[in-house]
Amino acid sequence: MIVWRRLAEMVAEHGAAALVTVQSAQGSTPREAGARMIVRPDGAFHGSVGGGQLEWQALAAARESLASGRGPARSLDKVLGPDLAQCCGGRVTLLIETFDRRDSERLAALAVEEQDERRAPLLLFGAGHVGRALVLALAPLPFAVRWIDSRDDAFPPHIPAKVVPMPTGNPEAELALAEPGSFVLVMTHAHPLDLAVTAAALGRDDLPYVGLIGSATKRARFEKRFRAIGIPEARIRALVCPIGMPGIAGKEPPVIAASVAAQLLAERERLAVPCFSPTASAAE
Repeated sequence: MIVWRRLAEMVAEHGAAALVTVQSAQGSTPREAGARMIVRPDGAFHGSVGGGQLEWQALAAARESLASGRGPARSLDKVLGPDLAQCCGGRVTLLIETFDRRDSERLAALAVEEQDERRAPLLLFGAGHVGRALVLALAPLPFAVRWIDSRDDAFPPHIPAKVVPMPTGNPEAELALAEPGSFVLVMTHAHPLDLAVTAAALGRDDLPYVGLIGSATKRARFEKRFRAIGIPEARIRALVCPIGMPGIAGKEPPVIAASVAAQLLAERERLAVPCFSPTASAAE
């Protein structure tokens, strides 16, 4: 969840807001440590710390804190079985912090840092049907997308905010500019271009995920070409093709996009791409 930007927006619009954070989670719990929920003075909220009685009591406590005005953070320690009759059985400690317009400058600074740190860089080559579906699927997810296509009229008129369209006659050159750790997805309008872009991506050993749309047959044909031009075997084996989560067989662009987005999230977590998760105290 984009925490600090949403919190800053709520404070600006409503004058105050509370941030509820799962500070610790032991045993079986509905959410992990670090899960967050933002609460407005009228009780509307964004995010979740687990649902059920735990979240209901967290909402009530957050509204009480907001009614009391900006002050020190408070904690709630709940054993889910005895305290809340929830079957999870674990123990959760929640931290409740309140913010108002006096915190606006600090929240704005945290929002900028959050934007810079949370998004994993992703180069998406191809603005066809699947590419268009994929940028929509990625829009709410923590990826900063450079969307690359060599055709002048390839991009739609409306593009999500976290996506930067890059019309270029030399798509392979974009790979030289990619920062280390970038994810790469190749789904252009032509197989020769797919081959050239994928080869350029595999030629770098600091790009942890290189995905190519296509079948196992396409992969086998491309592997022969990669070996012929001297791409190391380890990099060839690292190529993800076909792309998407195993077990999802649908070929419709939105289905492929959902499957690939899930795979990217799994890879991002596996590679432990850094997330920005600062702590802030409401009291000064």
